Amino acid sequence: MIRKTVGIIAILVLGFMLPPLAAHAQQAGKVPRIGFLGATSESAHRPLLEAFRQGLRDLGYVEGKNLIIEFRWAEGRYDRLPALAAELVGLQVDLLVSHGTPGTWAAKRATSTIPIVMAASGDAVASGLVASLARSGGNITGSTFFSPEANAKRLELLKEAVPRLRRVAVLLNPDDPGTAPILRAMALTATSLKVALQQFEARGPSEFESAFTAMAKRRIEALVTTNDAMLIANAGGLAALAAQRRLPSVGFKQFAQAGGLMSYGVVFPGLYRRAAVFVDKILKGAKPADLPVERATRFDLLINLKTAKALGLTIPQSLLSRADEVIQ
Repeated sequence: MIRKTVGIIAILVLGFMLPPLAAHAQQAGKVPRIGFLGATSESAHRPLLEAFRQGLRDLGYVEGKNLIIEFRWAEGRYDRLPALAAELVGLQVDLLVSHGTPGTWAAKRATSTIPIVMAASGDAVASGLVASLARSGGNITGSTFFSPEANAKRLELLKEAVPRLRRVAVLLNPDDPGTAPILRAMALTATSLKVALQQFEARGPSEFESAFTAMAKRRIEALVTTNDAMLIANAGGLAALAAQRRLPSVGFKQFAQAGGLMSYGVVFPGLYRRAAVFVDKILKGAKPADLPVERATRFDLLINLKTAKALGLTIPQSLLSRADEVIQ
């Protein structure tokens, strides 16, 4: 009788234990799903996405097998980002990956619980995305770069390449929340270089022509482009307009590769590979608040000598010797 009672108790105990154990097994076998929020298009992000995917592969993730990625693209329309972020949150993804300040802000406003990894974002502290690099204070971590410093450096390089410069344009997207600190840093540098810095805006490619026409009316002599995702996605069109107006120019790498005079900035593929490391740590249980935000440390300088020749410019040897890449 005692043996029978013990057996019944054992069955009851096992009965109560099995559902949690089964649930745990199901959870353990779940394929992680991450959401990728892109400010522009898949084609514009292709080299960076390959770097991200390679980083994931290096860590043992095979897309479609042990990892699912849901992509949403704003196609350069930042007003679409909030809805796309909300859509990814609605899919109950395990974490979100964002690019740029506008995309990260949209993700931050969409959720305070789902982890967010910044593949790359302008100064995350100055823009209010995180409390500090050491302690983000929320659900965001990843990599950040200091756009104000990088853009101020671009202005210095432009002045070094063309010492006679007096009037320089800065082209920016006013919908990008990271532009205010960039303008402040560039204004200080412009003053020290004795250069008049003038601001021109474009929210999309349809506004490029009018921006360049306004530059001509104000007798602008050179151009600096900021690291806005929409501008990067339209590097070719911007470079063509700069060449048409015969403006020495400096901006992001794709701009110089498309025909701009120079580029200076962060090595973004490295940040995307690093984003995979953050994703891996979070999927294995780490909390974003416990993962310090990392500051980009690798920058490169590209000089397009083909464009310099077309503009009738001779680039100083002191500048050429510091270039990481030269287009002949």
